[in-house]
Amino acid sequence: MSKHDIPQVVNFLRQNLNLSNDSVQLALKQSQSDYHSLPIILWQYGLVSLPELDRVYDWFESYIY
Repeated sequence: MSKHDIPQVVNFLRQNLNLSNDSVQLALKQSQSDYHSLPIILWQYGLVSLPELDRVYDWFESYIY
């Protein structure tokens, strides 16, 4: 994922998973520009459940990769 994909990722997380902007911004900050780690960071911080993590990876696979 590149920096150009971030707006689409944020949109997905906010609209499809109902994450707050603060939660998304925290995860982006913690990923420290290694945006491939973003799904795991979301899960590690308890921002998404395992089924939601699967949805994130499915979305990444269809949109990003």
